[in-house]
Amino acid sequence: MKIGILQTGHAPDQLRPAVGDYDDLFEKLLAGQGFTFETFNVVDMKFPAAITDCDGWLITGSKHGAYEDLPFIPPLEAMILDIYAAEIPMVGICFGHQIIAQALGGKVVKFDGGWAVGRQTYDWGGETMAVNAWHQDQVVERPADAKVCASNEFCENAALVYGRRAFTMQPHPEFDAAFIEGLAKYRGPGNVPDAQLSSAQEDLLKPIDTEKVARQIATFFHERQLA
Repeated sequence: MKIGILQTGHAPDQLRPAVGDYDDLFEKLLAGQGFTFETFNVVDMKFPAAITDCDGWLITGSKHGAYEDLPFIPPLEAMILDIYAAEIPMVGICFGHQIIAQALGGKVVKFDGGWAVGRQTYDWGGETMAVNAWHQDQVVERPADAKVCASNEFCENAALVYGRRAFTMQPHPEFDAAFIEGLAKYRGPGNVPDAQLSSAQEDLLKPIDTEKVARQIATFFHERQLA
């Protein structure tokens, strides 16, 4: 199954030589699940020729806000609507989660409650699961078709499922401890409160449920339902 990665941002320059870009993180996360991949740097206005070029689509995270006036956002929202109407499976992570919700009629804001950084725990379909996060923006109003499948006190709409068409989440299953540590060093200062950065670094070695979330993503792509 061929997955098109719609890359909406880039990893920090300081981290890319060691870990690669966001698309590399997703290829590693979903390795061995029966996928091939092609990346389209939509943030740089490089879009696929047609939504049928791939069997499924994955929209990455980004340092940008879904509500920002940026050239790549309107064509990306139009593409999301076309993918959704064609019932091609679509997964969105962080910014991807937000832009899918926004395109389908939801609302995304810079959350006045602040940031979620590092290891976070969620009620994930009745199970407590831990996943790394890095965000201030949130989906605060869900589209009509969206149902919550993960949440916590800070982030009500932490993961959403849109029937058999889309599965999206606010946290980052592709971010491991080293990547969170790098973000805390290179993107955190001046943006995230120092106390939160320190707390995130203290939690780096605690277990996270990366493999469980990766299986859910893979199952959704292959079977149009969650594991």
